[in-house]
Amino acid sequence: MPMNKRVLIVEDDESIVELLTIHLRDLHAEVDQVYDGELGLETALKGAYDLIVLDINLPSRDGLDICRELRAAKIFSPILMLTARSEEIDKILGLETGADDYLTKPFSIREFTARVKAIFRRVEMLNSASQEADYEMIEREGITIDPEKRKVLKNESRLELTPKEFDLLLLLAQHPGRSYSRERLLSLVWGYEFNGYEHTVNSHINRLRAKIEDDMTEPKYILTTWGVGYRFNDELS
Repeated sequence: MPMNKRVLIVEDDESIVELLTIHLRDLHAEVDQVYDGELGLETALKGAYDLIVLDINLPSRDGLDICRELRAAKIFSPILMLTARSEEIDKILGLETGADDYLTKPFSIREFTARVKAIFRRVEMLNSASQEADYEMIEREGITIDPEKRKVLKNESRLELTPKEFDLLLLLAQHPGRSYSRERLLSLVWGYEFNGYEHTVNSHINRLRAKIEDDMTEPKYILTTWGVGYRFNDELS
């Protein structure tokens, strides 16, 4: 694991914070600890973090609200959400927050470290892929994708995409015509094997289509490969 990863923990349970800190430091991470939602938001806005571990139920500011504000402020650090109630999972995976992953309490430290390593690997893979591609711009019939600035334009107007929506679009557009299964997209974009959560990909694809397609019932850019998954239209000029 590369050195000098910077991680911010925003969690009001001190025992959980200390336990997570110990294991993050075992991964050679520098850890900042915040126990309050409002201060957590201020800290995240000021620092460049490789990961933000964010609890939902916090004093002074809700974790979901913090996540939304960070994404609105163009802070794209990966966010691992912590939730005490499993029924909140759909809210977290519901795209409006832009979180990268979640864990439901109580969770094992082994699972926590596996998720953290997966997030670090995914970010490194994306960075490596971007470097190898030399940030090559992608232009397809009114859509322009800028990997370096993580910016997407449609007819010269900027589209507001969540980090996952952007990663999905970039992956598909970089390999037009190649069909990806939902399981493969989960592995490549989320960096983790979410057994049973293939519906998450469907939700993200639907939200992405709503933003880039003129008509969702007849998509032009992101096509469905029946029985397999999804692909980017390779017939676009």
